[in-house]
Amino acid sequence: MASIVPCPHCGSRPREEFTVKGAALPRPAPEAGKDAWLAYVYLRDNPRGSHREYWHHTSGCRRWLVVTRDTATHEITACSDVADTSGVKP
Repeated sequence: MASIVPCPHCGSRPREEFTVKGAALPRPAPEAGKDAWLAYVYLRDNPRGSHREYWHHTSGCRRWLVVTRDTATHEITACSDVADTSGVKP
């Protein structure tokens, strides 16, 4: 994992302060069918390259973040608060 995460609230912080929660995917509508919810909850791609993930700053500001990270090199290219990221909500 990346060793330094650029938290938009706390500045650059060590990766150990964060908990990775998974891929940042748009949720299906509440009335979406069973197959849509099954895919959302259980089926995940294993991408190589740039990937958006939910991270929680558990030992800092306690905010939810969307981190864009390269899964091969672990380089973080973007980090923003979920509230400021249009279209992606936990």
